[in-house]
Amino acid sequence: MSKLGEDIIGSAGVAPFFAVANAQDVGIDAPENRKGDALRTWVRSLSGFQKEALVRSAKTGDTWRLVSDEGPYLNGHDAAPCPLAFLSTGMAASFMNEILALAKLQNVEIRKLKLIQDNYYTMKGSMPKRTMVGGAENIDLQVEIDCDLDDAKLHEFLINATYASPLNGLMRGQLESLFKLGRNGQELPTAKVAELDGPLFPDPGNHFAKAEAQARDMALMEPVGPTPKKDVVLGTTAGGSSLSDEQDRRLNIGAVAVLREDGIKDIQQMQYSPYGTSFRFLSSEDGRAPDANTLISAGIGFCFMTQFGRFVSMLKLDLPDYRIVQDTHFSLGGASGGTGRAGEADPIETHVYLETSESDATAQEMLDISEQTCFLHAFCRTDLKTKLKVVRV
Repeated sequence: MSKLGEDIIGSAGVAPFFAVANAQDVGIDAPENRKGDALRTWVRSLSGFQKEALVRSAKTGDTWRLVSDEGPYLNGHDAAPCPLAFLSTGMAASFMNEILALAKLQNVEIRKLKLIQDNYYTMKGSMPKRTMVGGAENIDLQVEIDCDLDDAKLHEFLINATYASPLNGLMRGQLESLFKLGRNGQELPTAKVAELDGPLFPDPGNHFAKAEAQARDMALMEPVGPTPKKDVVLGTTAGGSSLSDEQDRRLNIGAVAVLREDGIKDIQQMQYSPYGTSFRFLSSEDGRAPDANTLISAGIGFCFMTQFGRFVSMLKLDLPDYRIVQDTHFSLGGASGGTGRAGEADPIETHVYLETSESDATAQEMLDISEQTCFLHAFCRTDLKTKLKVVRV
């Protein structure tokens, strides 16, 4: 099948990920920091399933520009990682942050460390019948480690580290996301999804284009080739398969994280199902590469935006332009932030801007179905656990 839209990311002539040098000129600010870190994520549709995000953190003060695409399963150009890759890599980075910080606090010498993580999602139902629903399943985490803790103490140590991750706040419990909706510049009430109190934020419009890159000599993201294949139940590989009217799929996105000698986390995303290209991410909490919360926040926004594109493509609806402004609120890490507590998070808050000739009711339905089919809003409203396996190396 022919690819959807132009390959704007591939032909842009700029680095796909970069630190934004002029966030004030762009006009993106961070939300009020009410828990420890507050991130504002702008996302806009570029073409087809290609999207661009700007993410600003209250904790770090940094603003990052990131891009996402889809592979042949959505007739994408495969020019950048898929949305789910961002949450997987951000999660692995966050887990590694807490493991290393807890080791420092407890004087545990870690001589070798590698994380192998698998995230699972489901898509079931009929899009024409409006019964299609996205779901999220428990996470598998294999920790390959060399340290002196005995088996029982090591298992307890690693469990405590995963609970300390700020992302734990989105995994544990059931958080209902909150939304505001705008159509052609006018605010609309939401229909089925929960509405956020307060006014609709100003539409960021084309302010994305003002972003200028800080000079860097390090590639923050790059493709590394086809993902090694493995058996996946209910997996999909065919071109356009994720656009089929009736679906019963299980998705598997992996991440393999190691720590470089310079302290930067090197994370390879694995696109097991739907099968596709593996991308390498760099992550750091000191401004040299996108931090864990930035990757997580971008992933949620990218995934939600993809569902708008899927719905209107499958139902042949008019939506030439759409954007979101999303706020995420995380506690500091239990170890990295010194709180000594499990990580916490508030419900995701998202302002949606649709430019469409469709009716108000159809615009409301676009929002409802996009939330209903979004894997990462499902992640937030599902009580999830991390299934831990320890391998000594």
